[in-house]
Amino acid sequence: MPAFQGAGQVLDSGGIAAACDTLHVHAAELWAVLTVETRGCGFLPDRRPLILFERHYFSRLTKRKFDASAPDLSHRQWGGYSGGTLEYDRLGRAVKLDRAAALRSASWGLGQVMGDNFKAAGYADIEPMVAAFVESENAQLGGMARFIAAIGADRHLRAHNWPAFAAAYNGPAYAQNSYDERLRGAHQKYMTGTLPDLNVRAIQAYLVYLGYNPGPVDGVVGRFTRSALRMFQERQGLPVREAFDAGTVKKLRAVAVGEA
Repeated sequence: MPAFQGAGQVLDSGGIAAACDTLHVHAAELWAVLTVETRGCGFLPDRRPLILFERHYFSRLTKRKFDASAPDLSHRQWGGYSGGTLEYDRLGRAVKLDRAAALRSASWGLGQVMGDNFKAAGYADIEPMVAAFVESENAQLGGMARFIAAIGADRHLRAHNWPAFAAAYNGPAYAQNSYDERLRGAHQKYMTGTLPDLNVRAIQAYLVYLGYNPGPVDGVVGRFTRSALRMFQERQGLPVREAFDAGTVKKLRAVAVGEA
């Protein structure tokens, strides 16, 4: 199994409820943050957590030791991103230079919590945080919720003060990406519409792990999700039916993580 690859267990109702309790918010507020921050699943298709390696963190944490020899990994300025699975190439090279600093220099999972914030996320050190985030989106969401509470941004989330929340969570340059407005729009959508269906979302995620294309991992049934599920059922010799329920989630998970 590749480094940082786990079962890729997806978010469930228990994870949502626990995060809402930590932050004293409703699910709409939580989903607004998840929609804007991750726009989908906390895992890549290969079941490694979604990450972004931040070279300016690595430079600071290693006291500029590698700035000259590896400027793409260690630099005073942010940037140098490769995106997707290629971020793990950068992380892997940094790990060889200084493992703890490398893990602390990446943002992890659903909420893209910086490893350097492991204490605020509820962990004694970076290694247990990464181990937990590798296994499940529930752990990723729990860490995100504890981090939001630790920095006092939960009060802004409850008040729907999107600029203040964006500044606290995303940094002072949040307006460059209209972060606050996107949060406002996502929250309004969930307040006036329906929340993502967790069974559908899990089905979509496991289909992605298996190499199908169900469209966005958003908890909404669309034609790509229907087509991908039908293709999976046909290839597995299963009855072809549109069943977006717990039974389908269980079957997909078993195949996706090799338990079938």
